[in-house]
Amino acid sequence: MSSEQMEALDFRYLLLEYYKKLGIKENELAVLLMLDHLLGQKNYLVTPDLIATKMNLSAKELDSLYVGLMSKGFITLETGKKTKISLKPLRKKLYEAFEEALVKENSISKNPEKNKEFKRLKEVYEAQLGRSLLPIEANMIGEWIAQDIPEEEIVEALREALAKGKKTFPDFDKILFQWKAKRDLEVNGVTGNNKDWDEDIEKAMKIAKTKWIND
Repeated sequence: MSSEQMEALDFRYLLLEYYKKLGIKENELAVLLMLDHLLGQKNYLVTPDLIATKMNLSAKELDSLYVGLMSKGFITLETGKKTKISLKPLRKKLYEAFEEALVKENSISKNPEKNKEFKRLKEVYEAQLGRSLLPIEANMIGEWIAQDIPEEEIVEALREALAKGKKTFPDFDKILFQWKAKRDLEVNGVTGNNKDWDEDIEKAMKIAKTKWIND
């Protein structure tokens, strides 16, 4: 997952939603929220002494919490031109927890075969796009599967879109929709396709994103 994708997540919402699931204690939660706050103010090397000026915890207590958070893989020290504290490991864990929750909400999680199909398709899409999928993107694959769109057709839509230089999920979804509309027309003489399709899919993506992307 790229740093841009991680930054797009509503970090505080996800942290409050999943800290218990990740085994984070309340005092650790408070430290992580303060870390995020101070990092947002460009205080890259946030030390226990600095946090102690903002919290009702001593530098010694905070030093112990720092060690614990590092050993659990939630924070790390990045070295380069400047040494700085990073929350990227925690963001990645929160991202994965949210994606897992989205998949579980989808009916495919109750069907072992469809769940395997989802994992295969997710791997194909990530390999072709060269990045990890956003939760909403993974959820869209689940929706395609739930609609009984054949696995090979979902892969072919990706390849066709990429061949045309298109790399977004609305592009993939539009191709699948057009193929379905064409089949409906051939079989039944009717189609659900219309000139408002582009606007409708953009609105749908915007609505879905508001649940987890910062304004």
